[in-house]
Amino acid sequence: MIQVSGATTALITPFKDGKLDESTYAKLISRQIECGIDAVCPVGTTGESATLTHDEHKRCIEIAVEVCSKSDTKVLAGSGSNSTLEAIDIASHAQKCGVDAIFSVSPYYNKPSQEGLYQHYKAIANAVSELPFMLYNVPGRTGVDIEADTVIRLFDDVENIYGIKEATGSLDRVIELLSQRPDLVVLSGDDAIDFPILASGGAGVTSVTANLLPDMKSELVHSALNEDFMRARELSNRLYPINSALFCESNPIPIKAAMYIAGLIDTLEYRLPLVAPSSANMKMLEQVMKNYTIRGA
Repeated sequence: MIQVSGATTALITPFKDGKLDESTYAKLISRQIECGIDAVCPVGTTGESATLTHDEHKRCIEIAVEVCSKSDTKVLAGSGSNSTLEAIDIASHAQKCGVDAIFSVSPYYNKPSQEGLYQHYKAIANAVSELPFMLYNVPGRTGVDIEADTVIRLFDDVENIYGIKEATGSLDRVIELLSQRPDLVVLSGDDAIDFPILASGGAGVTSVTANLLPDMKSELVHSALNEDFMRARELSNRLYPINSALFCESNPIPIKAAMYIAGLIDTLEYRLPLVAPSSANMKMLEQVMKNYTIRGA
C-alpha cells in the first residue's frame, strides 16, 4: 500500500448561494497541484464536513479525485463521523471513487471509551481494507482523545492503519508515539508546530495555511524531509504570523476569509452556525496577508 504523507492541505469547501461551488472547488484543487502539494484532503474539519450533507461530502471527494487524476497529487479523503455506520458508508464511497487513502476524525459528541474508539476504527478500516487508513486526533474539537496506547494498538492490529494526523498541539504526544513505533506515519495537524514535529520524525503535515500559501508549505515540508532544517526553520518562522492569524477565530472561519480577501473564492459563505469573522479580525487578516506573495491570487 502507498502511504500518503508529505505536504497535504486540509481543503476548505467553497459555497455559492448556499450550495457547494463545484467549479471553484476544482480550481482550488488545481492550484494546490500547481504549487507542489503532495496530497489534498477534502472534507475534513477545515472543509466544514460537520454541516455538509452526505451527498455533498461524497461529491467533494469525487471532484478531488477527478482533478487529481491528471497529476501526481494524491487524495487523502475525510471519512469521519460520530456514527460508525455513516463513516463506513463514506469510506466505502471514497474507495469506489479511487482515493489514495482515507483519514477519519475521532467520533465527536458521544465521547466513546478507548475500547469504543478501537472498535470504531477497526470496523471502518476493515470495511475498506484495500485502502491505506489514517487516524485523525483533534480532541479540542471532538471532546475525545485517541490515546497513544490506542493508536499503537490499532497500528499493530489493523494492517491498513498506517498513521495519524495529530492535532493535539502536543509535541510530547508525537514523540511518545514515534519513540514506540518509528514506522508510524505522523502528520502534523497544527500549523504552528509543523517544523518541530517534522524535525522530531514526523512524515508530513495536513495544513490549514496551505490553502492560502501551498508553495511555502510545500517547500517547508520538503526541506525538512530532505534534512535541510535551516531552510525549513526559516520558512516556519516566516509563516508564524499568518499561522497565528488564521486561528484568531474557530477554523475554518479565518482561512475562508483570507481566501476571500486574496480573491481565491468569489463569495464568503459559511454554513451556520459558523459566521464571518469580526470586522476587526478581517482588518487584521488583511494587514498580515500584505507580508506574503499569494500565488494565483
